[in-house]
Amino acid sequence: MQENIIEIFSSVQGEGKYVGYRQVFVRFEGCNLACRYCDTENAVNMHDYCRVESAAGSRQFLKVGNPFTPEAAARQINALLQELPHQAVSFTGGEPLLHADFLAELIPRLSPAACFLETNGTLTNALKQVLPLISIISMDIKLPSVTGRPLWEEHRRFLQAARSRDTYVKIVVAADTLLSELEQAYAIVAGADKNLPVILQPVTPFGGCEAPTAGQMLAAQQAALLQLSDVRVIPQTHVLMGQL
Repeated sequence: MQENIIEIFSSVQGEGKYVGYRQVFVRFEGCNLACRYCDTENAVNMHDYCRVESAAGSRQFLKVGNPFTPEAAARQINALLQELPHQAVSFTGGEPLLHADFLAELIPRLSPAACFLETNGTLTNALKQVLPLISIISMDIKLPSVTGRPLWEEHRRFLQAARSRDTYVKIVVAADTLLSELEQAYAIVAGADKNLPVILQPVTPFGGCEAPTAGQMLAAQQAALLQLSDVRVIPQTHVLMGQL
């Protein structure tokens, strides 16, 4: 089994519940969605090599040829894990659950570390395949104004499966985000567990998406607190810090 990987590096988690923790990031190709604000290049079969950080935090990268076997990927990840303690290995993309078979072979080969899944929360069957190997799930709820179509049922099924892990939900809010769609997202979370943390993330402007005002974020949080008990507003802090 072989897969292309875009990059492997050590940095600070910049979003969500675990913001500020040191993690090893493993970025995969491809996504099953096309969100308006996505600023991540993840085209499939366009990466002849993977950018692998030469030492944890060095911000210096080696070009290692793609594709990787699970064994080869584990060697690169473990080398970073052994340099200093990391809170978790973060699998991101793109959409990492498009690579569930590969993850199922890779994760058991990693040095002891929590496995952190950053996902768009739509591929429930793939999640179930790797769920026993995952410690933390950062699940996005993608609003119809972002994706061009509703994904409510996909998100509802995914959250029911994911809630057995340390799971939190992230919702990106733009200037044109409708309060009605936010309220529908909140209802899905409340239906699973009203105590699940929800992170409202003001969009970093990209692709025509404009940032919400401070008043819009307060209104979004206020509406959420009528249904949920743990609602936080956290921007993309790695962008503010200049981290990878």
